[in-house]
Amino acid sequence: MRMNEGVEWALHSCVNMTWLDPEEAVTAKRLAAFYELPAAYLNKQLQSLVKAGILTSISGPRGGFRLARRPDQITLLDIVTAIEGREDAFRCESILRKGPGGNPEVDYRAHCEISMTMRQAELAWRRELAGKTVADMAATVARKYPQAPDGTRARFASLRG
Repeated sequence: MRMNEGVEWALHSCVNMTWLDPEEAVTAKRLAAFYELPAAYLNKQLQSLVKAGILTSISGPRGGFRLARRPDQITLLDIVTAIEGREDAFRCESILRKGPGGNPEVDYRAHCEISMTMRQAELAWRRELAGKTVADMAATVARKYPQAPDGTRARFASLRG
């Protein structure tokens, strides 16, 4: 399974926003400049986060994006599904129906060992992401790299122009 790069960009953007004044909106251009990303493509990811209720979009000269909810109310799964969608990573096509001994009446998604194992693994992955919030990530980063919050604020301040 491979997620698109927009997931990484969205996760980092949301964590960085936790260290800014909650009333400060940051433009897609400034967020993109922070990591030298293409602003137009990052903006698409940010718009997906707005649609999911993770970010708020503010228009006007002091506009941009900011977190729509408290960081402890935004899970990593919220962000991943906003970018990637809710579709399962593994899709059982019930190919056993056409194999030797296959039965067209059987729901192989519920009886195939491969299908059930893949679904269990995905459920574990989703539970892990649902159990971690943006606030958890920001706290872990700040604990491991105490300069990160101030460094992030300083970097955004230098990108104002």
